Amino acid sequence: MTDNNVKVRIAPSPSGYVHVGTARMAICNYLFARHFGGQFLVRIEDTDIERSDQSLINPILDAIKWLGCDWDGEIVRQSERTEIYKKYAQQILESGKGYRCFCTKEQLEQDRKKGRENKEASERHNRCYYLTQDEIESKLKAGEKYTIRLFIPDGETTYDDIVLSEVSRKNEDIEDFIIARSDGTAVYNLAVVVDDHEMGITHVIRGNDHVTNTFKQIHIYNALGFDLPIFGHMPLILRPDKRKVSKRLGDKGVGEFQAEGFLPEALFNYLCLLGWSPKTDREIYSVKEFIDIFTEKNFNSSNAVFDENKLIAFNKEHISLKPAHELAALVAPLFYEADIQSKYWFETRWKYLCQVIDVLKGRVKKLSDFVEMGSYFFQFDYKYDEKAKGKHFIPKNIELLEALIEKFEKLSEFTHENTEQVITELSEEKQIKKAVIIHPTRLATSGVPGGPGLYDLLVLLTKPIVIERIKKAIEYIKQNN
Repeated sequence: MTDNNVKVRIAPSPSGYVHVGTARMAICNYLFARHFGGQFLVRIEDTDIERSDQSLINPILDAIKWLGCDWDGEIVRQSERTEIYKKYAQQILESGKGYRCFCTKEQLEQDRKKGRENKEASERHNRCYYLTQDEIESKLKAGEKYTIRLFIPDGETTYDDIVLSEVSRKNEDIEDFIIARSDGTAVYNLAVVVDDHEMGITHVIRGNDHVTNTFKQIHIYNALGFDLPIFGHMPLILRPDKRKVSKRLGDKGVGEFQAEGFLPEALFNYLCLLGWSPKTDREIYSVKEFIDIFTEKNFNSSNAVFDENKLIAFNKEHISLKPAHELAALVAPLFYEADIQSKYWFETRWKYLCQVIDVLKGRVKKLSDFVEMGSYFFQFDYKYDEKAKGKHFIPKNIELLEALIEKFEKLSEFTHENTEQVITELSEEKQIKKAVIIHPTRLATSGVPGGPGLYDLLVLLTKPIVIERIKKAIEYIKQNN
């Protein structure tokens, strides 16, 4: 097999949102395909009508696309392939490698009970395997419904897993399982094998909770005479309480992380390192860098724990690395959705927005933090932090702020260097520490006690606005003391 023949897939079912486990599998399959110059395909497994919600398909695709995992070719939908599965089920039946099962639910439950009592696989082989041809014909003439079961031969099933190495299971522990229901529709395992074969999938890379399915699917591959793909079963992603990440337990979906202000690059980066390692101490990578180094040799077999605090740290790093103009395109909608200013206002002050982002981006952890930490750059309601104003808006600071205004007004150029020099001079004249001036000045101009460097803040706001805000603060101190 040449590298560019590699074909992998992600195959979500539309039964819920894309949680981090599914997202991680999409990322790993995408990187594997791109590393080898192969194809990354998408299949929607929507044959289970009761569990599938067709309205969830677009959100699933949107989540995969948002992560940056652009797929190749057309999306395959299992619900459109029912007749194809029936053909292959019939082929297995006619080949003698499958058989009709006429058992009722009550009969099957009796067999399961007997199997539990005897500590043996209850459906290997089930009673219908031993029916004569005449008995089968009689039941068919009587209109009895049947499922199709796959006959599992004696022996052992072994395959080489690119993550788990050699994996084996005794066939006596594998039941003669159903491959087609009584209405003729295929069950999951048959549909997956048929699709992977017809899509030309060369590597099936998925979670290790599918290992049991893999043994069953290998028997279907053999029954149909198909070549086996290469299997790789990655470790599960666990919650901090060591339970498997699950939408049932309320774990967040990709869409929620997006809405909360996480960058796709950060989630991509963090998830990639859960179950795969570059074998270095480095943690922050771009997608391109991952594509260059991503191979099956670096898969880990141990389950990984998803730590949202760690993800936040990754997000902070990726925000700090991203150019301001790219962040601006992501952040501007958050500002006008929060009614800070209109969309038009930001579009006509794009350079200013980029400058604000540049001074803030080293401090924020999520995109939403830009709004929380930087709204005073675009509007100011003259509300001051309660704790800070009690400490810094005191009568004796009125004189300091008035002296500062006088010095600022004399500046011909309102630059970082000049504003810093003014505060230095004032501190020397008053024989006080610069912090005694800096803290009330910051509070007066921003309303909060922390933020970017004061001189960057002042220069961005511009001289007229800074002076106006300090005057308002002086009035506030006089009125409230």
